[in-house]
Amino acid sequence: MYQTITKRDFIDAFAEMDRDRQFSYDGLEVLYDYLEEVGYEELDVIGLCCDFTEYKSIDDFQKNYGKKYKTIEDLEQRTTVLPIDDDRFIVMTF
Repeated sequence: MYQTITKRDFIDAFAEMDRDRQFSYDGLEVLYDYLEEVGYEELDVIGLCCDFTEYKSIDDFQKNYGKKYKTIEDLEQRTTVLPIDDDRFIVMTF
């Protein structure tokens, strides 16, 4: 049996699991849209928190991964990148 999850349900699920600080509100909206687009079928909040990370900027990303990836375009050659705005983005963990 399947249940349709709306964007609001998706965002609320992160709050219910005490994971609402893992992503910004805008980030959760972008992540939801991406998961809908690729046909993601199961809402696993903890799994998503392990598989995706939001960064405030490329400099913020480089604090974790070093300077190998100088631009978002470099990063897109390695993994899925979901832009939120001009600076912020979500990366599929690699």
